[in-house]
Amino acid sequence: MLKTWNLKKYDNLEIEKIMKTYEVSEIKAKMLMFRNIDFEDIGEFLNGTLEDLKDPYGIKDMDKLVERIDKAIQNDELICIYGDYDVDGVTSITVLYKFLTAHGARVMYYLPDRLTEGYGVNKGALDEIKEKGVSLVITVDCGITAVDEVEYAKETGLDICITDHHECGEKLPEAIAVVDPKRRDSDYKFRLFAGVGVAFKVITALSMKYNYPKEDYLKYIDIVAVGTISDIVPLIGENRIISRYGLNAMKTTQNIGLKALMDLTGYKDIDSMMVSFGLAPRINACGRMSSAYAAAKLLLAENEQEAIKIATELDSLNDERKNVEKVIYDDSLAMIESRHLENANSIVLYNPSWHNGVIGIVASRLVAMYYKPVILLTKENGTVRGSGRCPQGFSIYEALTECKDKVIQFGGHELAAGMSLEEDKIDEFIEAFERVATAKKDGFAEQIIDIDAEITLKNLNGQLIKDIRSMKPYGQSNPQPLFEYKGVKVQAVRTLKEDKHLKLVLKDNRSLIEAVGFSMGDRRDELRIGDKVDILGTIELNTFNTPPTIQFVLQDFKKSV
Repeated sequence: MLKTWNLKKYDNLEIEKIMKTYEVSEIKAKMLMFRNIDFEDIGEFLNGTLEDLKDPYGIKDMDKLVERIDKAIQNDELICIYGDYDVDGVTSITVLYKFLTAHGARVMYYLPDRLTEGYGVNKGALDEIKEKGVSLVITVDCGITAVDEVEYAKETGLDICITDHHECGEKLPEAIAVVDPKRRDSDYKFRLFAGVGVAFKVITALSMKYNYPKEDYLKYIDIVAVGTISDIVPLIGENRIISRYGLNAMKTTQNIGLKALMDLTGYKDIDSMMVSFGLAPRINACGRMSSAYAAAKLLLAENEQEAIKIATELDSLNDERKNVEKVIYDDSLAMIESRHLENANSIVLYNPSWHNGVIGIVASRLVAMYYKPVILLTKENGTVRGSGRCPQGFSIYEALTECKDKVIQFGGHELAAGMSLEEDKIDEFIEAFERVATAKKDGFAEQIIDIDAEITLKNLNGQLIKDIRSMKPYGQSNPQPLFEYKGVKVQAVRTLKEDKHLKLVLKDNRSLIEAVGFSMGDRRDELRIGDKVDILGTIELNTFNTPPTIQFVLQDFKKSV
């Protein structure tokens, strides 16, 4: 895959304006412009507080939802929170369940089985919920496309309120309330919440109605941050505020289940990396490999020993998931090679024996390797189900919309989607999807690596480290800043960890610069002592050295021109 370094060009007058107005360095001003933050929103990005969170009643139908919940509490109705089996769904249930039960509501929750029920609301589940005496169902992180299911619920006497954050179809479900910032008629300024972010706005609205102190909803912000970061929504606007305060709250979390899981990850720093790579895989593992109820029980646990036991089970399930993932990944590589799909504009693979809970992870790995849209299909209960991922510059949701006559149903985001289809339609679907990918290939034909700024030796100082850290937490739409450094001389080169990683010592004038390239050991032979190279990477403080030193974490390198 061709990699193109794209050093962003900036308007110097705009850079100067940002530097002067917000009293920041030139490098920091460039980082802010790189993220396309509107000038008037820079202050909130840098210094946003909980006071900057918008009025939840600005979201369509929030008043209707609050009114219906209030009625259920007053009439002692049994409420069911219907969620999704991923981190976002589980944390959404946790936040709403804990808040409602703490304020006198009778509540149960329902998580569909990934393997037997699939994503979203289904009629069988509604029948089961109805039999338990429920009169009000509130969906979290799902439901926005459940038009038929909501109609069915109404016929059976169930009231349904939808809270979701996914893209809306042409027709909204005729629920009592449809709370989704992505509604086409929405005028709420921020539309990019995770499902748990919408749930957080719901409990904020309820607190405002009842004049509860802010602590009544803010005490769940650690759980909200876990779901928000894990769901890979843009960490800007309200999501950035939620994540910053939530990560800080996690340091002293009162949720014993969350603490038990954090202790197992082995991460020293509580940041977005710890959530994404330490917590999220373990919470997701039970939904992928068995039942998501274990994750919900963990975050709702009231007993420390029970929490530790469940956390340990999730850790073991995550190990099992890794083993299954390796098998599917190896199978996929063999299929791609035998069919020469590296030359196609998309990759769609089908194996009826693959585990439905893991194919999405493998699809993501294949996108990173081949940089083209990938869909993996398997078979569950007679229906073919798939999970798709794609690179930046391509919308898999839009692509599936163009192939909708070949599938039973689909849903998701720009970069990730799920679908189901008939087995005898697979070949037709593959052909249709390839046509769409071919028509749109100019958007992702090469891997373009966007670079925040070029730096020189004079920039490598403590101020740069402070500026970089001020951009945290990193995530979607706010990646860890990436820098280019040109014309440094290779002073030393070696590999680490059985040739897996690359370690360089580079020289600029008389100064030495350390660089490490994780999983780049196979590129060792591209370099010779004395070569002049341009390097691309992130910059961090290496605290293993005494005193601490600034080092590059390489993303790529090339010979200097």
